[in-house]
Amino acid sequence: MKILLAAVNAKFNHTNIAVRSISKYIDSPDVEFAEWTINMPLTEILRGISARTPDMVLFSTYIWNSDIIQKIIPDLKKILPGIVIGAGGPEAGFNAEFWLLKHPQLDFVISGEGEETVKEISEGKNLCDIRGLWIRDSKGKAVWTCNRDLICNLDDIPFPYDDFDDPEHKIYYYESSRGCPFSCSYCMSSMDKRVRFHSLDRVFADLKKFLDAGVSLVKFVDRTYNLKEERYIAIWNFILNNLNGKTMFHFEIEAEFLSDKALSILQTVPENIMQFEIGIQSCNQRTLEAVGRSKETVKLFENISKIPETIHTHLDLIAGLPYENLESFGNSLEKVMTLKPDALQLGFLKVLHGTSMEGYAKKNGWQWTDNAPYEVLSTPYLSYKEILFLKDVEVILDAYWNSGIFSTTMNYILRKQGSWNFLCNAAEIARNDGSLDSARKTIWWFNWLAEHSKQDPVIMELLKFDFLKMGKTSSFPKWLEHRYSKKEHLEAMVQHENRFDSRIEFAFSEYDEFTVNPFAEEPEKTKGTYKVLFVYARHNSSIKNCQILL
Repeated sequence: MKILLAAVNAKFNHTNIAVRSISKYIDSPDVEFAEWTINMPLTEILRGISARTPDMVLFSTYIWNSDIIQKIIPDLKKILPGIVIGAGGPEAGFNAEFWLLKHPQLDFVISGEGEETVKEISEGKNLCDIRGLWIRDSKGKAVWTCNRDLICNLDDIPFPYDDFDDPEHKIYYYESSRGCPFSCSYCMSSMDKRVRFHSLDRVFADLKKFLDAGVSLVKFVDRTYNLKEERYIAIWNFILNNLNGKTMFHFEIEAEFLSDKALSILQTVPENIMQFEIGIQSCNQRTLEAVGRSKETVKLFENISKIPETIHTHLDLIAGLPYENLESFGNSLEKVMTLKPDALQLGFLKVLHGTSMEGYAKKNGWQWTDNAPYEVLSTPYLSYKEILFLKDVEVILDAYWNSGIFSTTMNYILRKQGSWNFLCNAAEIARNDGSLDSARKTIWWFNWLAEHSKQDPVIMELLKFDFLKMGKTSSFPKWLEHRYSKKEHLEAMVQHENRFDSRIEFAFSEYDEFTVNPFAEEPEKTKGTYKVLFVYARHNSSIKNCQILL
């Protein structure tokens, strides 16, 4: 039987590790995988599947591809009437009865790990004799075959990648462990607390393959990477001892559990080697207790503050959790922004099937969307209107902080006005003047902030600095006071490392003067004329460096 493992990814540069792991585990010419994206026309996905002439298609389902896969399933039966269709992954696997009831064309659902289950399917076993399946009985009712034991030795699962077809642009996902010992009520990972690990020798061999291939980004999908100190530090040391100047590694960590030894090692990490995603979710102690999160926020903040700037730090907050009203959420955001993360994701609670949060939310008055991603609409603590307001705050946060483009200006504004106060005021004004009615380009947000900051000369100067840092341009917005002198510019270039000898270098540079020192921690306390030289990269005109001239 010819089986196709079908993945529909969120973006073109994503890779699906699940279909690769299953395919490699079975290691049969009759089992192959293929990938598409949710942005492709449904007809193209159908065409791609039918061109492979499979006897069976197994879909890998998640909240981001649930809608399109549910549209594909009935149409697939029309063009391939004899095909057997199955689905697995967290979206169908934890809501199997619903999927089977809604889609009569769907023959079965895999729940849990797929490697052994799909292997037995590929061997031609009767579905009712295979563990880990939801199937239909003679009356069409969904029934569970029985639980399947987990794979004890993860090293039995081969490295998922045969090759790296686009190492520079694609994101390659990797798991060194499965399971999570924690009990976060909103997370599917909390449903299986049995943690298993690949051996360190196996992990080192796998990482070497990524490094040798020059992959740009490897994302560990371990639900909590830093569980065992000896193990996670050994992996970091391996990475640091085998740097290739190209590969970045992404880890999801629980920062409050970082040891002093781990924090000491992190001080040696160069730039562009590691990035951390850290879920804070809330600073409200009652909220954290209600959702089963650690309440060690003092230790958490202390450890995050010790992570060096060379490591890109991405922090998360979730709106819509128990006991978190608008004021409480604002307090959480204000506290988190004192850490000055490289990015702060303002997320919204997803009430996922099978989680303990689903039962809690149903019982206590939460409202959320019927279809994926099951995002919260209102809670006993946040009205729908307040949720919409936080959506606007999210847009402002992404534009002015997470983009990294306005860093100099925002450090000043947030210090003077407060993070929550600025975001709320900006969101309200932007909603009322129509700025949030559609997506906006970066220059729009420069012009918008300039228009609302004319009364503050410091903001105007810092905004000019951030604009010039963004890249080489010959077009300046009307609000930008360009204090330019070609003579000063030429002299500055001569001073720049004493190597100016080219018109091209001059063309890829800029000169301007500022009334405050944009490099100062408190620029508003500086006065005078500050001459700054900006040097840009030739290949893409991005900022290479900028320096103040004495």
